[in-house]
Amino acid sequence: MFPRRPLAAWLAGARGGGLLGLLANQCRFVTGLRVRRAQQIAQLYGRLYSERSRCVLLGRLWRRLRGRPGHASALMAALAGVFVWDEERIQEEELQRSINEMKKLEEVSSIFQSSGVERHSPESKSQTDGDEDSKDREQPWEMVMDKKHFKLWRRPIAGTHLYQYRVFGTYTDVTPRQFFNVQLDTEYRKKWDALVIKLEVIERDAVSGSEVLHWVTHFPYPMYSRDYVYVRRYSVDQENNVMVLVSRAVEHPSVPESPEFVRVRSYESQMVIRPHKSFDENGFDYLLTYSDNPQTVFPRYCVSWMVSSGMPDFLEKLHTATLKAKNMEIKVKDYISAKPLEVSSEAKPTAQASERKNEGSCGPARIEYA
Repeated sequence: MFPRRPLAAWLAGARGGGLLGLLANQCRFVTGLRVRRAQQIAQLYGRLYSERSRCVLLGRLWRRLRGRPGHASALMAALAGVFVWDEERIQEEELQRSINEMKKLEEVSSIFQSSGVERHSPESKSQTDGDEDSKDREQPWEMVMDKKHFKLWRRPIAGTHLYQYRVFGTYTDVTPRQFFNVQLDTEYRKKWDALVIKLEVIERDAVSGSEVLHWVTHFPYPMYSRDYVYVRRYSVDQENNVMVLVSRAVEHPSVPESPEFVRVRSYESQMVIRPHKSFDENGFDYLLTYSDNPQTVFPRYCVSWMVSSGMPDFLEKLHTATLKAKNMEIKVKDYISAKPLEVSSEAKPTAQASERKNEGSCGPARIEYA
């Protein structure tokens, strides 16, 4: 298929550039050949199979090749331009884990009722005692801000210079449904959050309701704007009177990194909302756990100060936007009443997901916090 190089040419290359140069040229030739073959295979499969079949095939290849040297799975996904939901969708276990954290906090609710113990860590005694001998036990929480209806803690993330943050708060003048819907409505957020440059849904998974979003936001001067690509999912449990929202950073082939922004690749957020009575009556508690790596060169204490001050500011803007929507009757989408698999024109559902929609949870999909 490819003409063989004459021996004289090989020897001339060896004399002119040395054996190392000859070896480097040959490696480039072999690598280029393999990449071209992979592209030809992807084009061939694109002509022979539908999008749904390609998603299924790619999912199988991903699971088979995952973890092997060279990250062949990532290469295959990039060549095919497909986001592999089997690996990236938010699972039921992640939602339940966040709900369990709220339950632990409620078990020690006296922390927020008795002024004598309010500055303790927001962890249950059983959790700390049970992990005494664990080498990788998480660090204890440190109180950063202590107000009547707003408590903020932080703790170091092992092996990094970063902190994880936790907020426990209460609102009594808006309903859980209103607060929830305002937080999730991406179009409305573009109006009340002046820091948003871009916020859109990229793709939606019909199996779990998870969504991939691209969010670009201003950072304080003189820092560059940051962009986030993340998957989010929500669940509303009316029987147990709780709502949970989870998001974390992912990579998506349709949103490559841009030189205009700094890509934040480490980002997690979990919010649990517990109504005092019902979803439609004023009053609820919420627990927000958050961490990200904003890729700054500032010292740790500067980053901690920015997050510690920025988080209360964001929550207050969210609360004000909720009040505004309530009092001025601004139209906000009702995510609780919406059908779990409802798809708007802003995002495309995966064909792979529709094929497997009976295999897993079919919860709705939405979350937002930064």
